[in-house]
Amino acid sequence: MTEKKRGRVFIVVPAVLVVVLAGLEIGGRLVERSLRRTAAAETAALAEGKSPREIAAHAAQLEARLKSLAPWGLYVVIDTAANRLYLVRDQKVKREVVVSCGSGDVLEETGGSRKWIFDTPRGEFRLTSKLVKPTWIKPDWAFIEEGERPPTNFNDRVDNDSLGDYALGFGDGYFIHGTLYTRLLGRNVTHGCVRVGDKDLKELYQIVPMATKVYIY
Repeated sequence: MTEKKRGRVFIVVPAVLVVVLAGLEIGGRLVERSLRRTAAAETAALAEGKSPREIAAHAAQLEARLKSLAPWGLYVVIDTAANRLYLVRDQKVKREVVVSCGSGDVLEETGGSRKWIFDTPRGEFRLTSKLVKPTWIKPDWAFIEEGERPPTNFNDRVDNDSLGDYALGFGDGYFIHGTLYTRLLGRNVTHGCVRVGDKDLKELYQIVPMATKVYIY
């Protein structure tokens, strides 16, 4: 797109990017975010001393690049700010679910050197496990947060209720799982996992296969 001003031709870079990126569904947002700066920098650099035809050709190349990198097939997208989980197929949203993601709170051990940050990790992951009636082995921070001393007896750490009926693991101890606190869904209140209501969680467990990609931002 060009604009004439005082006898000169200006290339309006943002408009090109908006047109390119507007065609991507929610599953392509991570691609858009990772390439936005690169695309803008490349296009701006090319604009110096290049003709409108050359700029248009380069913009077309960027559009093709974005589309080729956008995910396809069935995948999960989690928006940690909006507390929404999207089940997406070929960049088309098939299901939107209200969830709860990490609070971002920081817990420091009194008189100790340990610190925990309760954030949901961002990036690209894959489902590594699917569990029925999952058991949570409560870590030290779960007791410290309640002002209690971590127990030495392993059985005192076993919790068969807090994770709900199903859990979908996506690595490093993080899960998409159920919750006892459904009234808090839609808020950032978790310790890093993604909490889901019972009905939605059951449907996700049934629909989403192992190794499904999970995009979190």
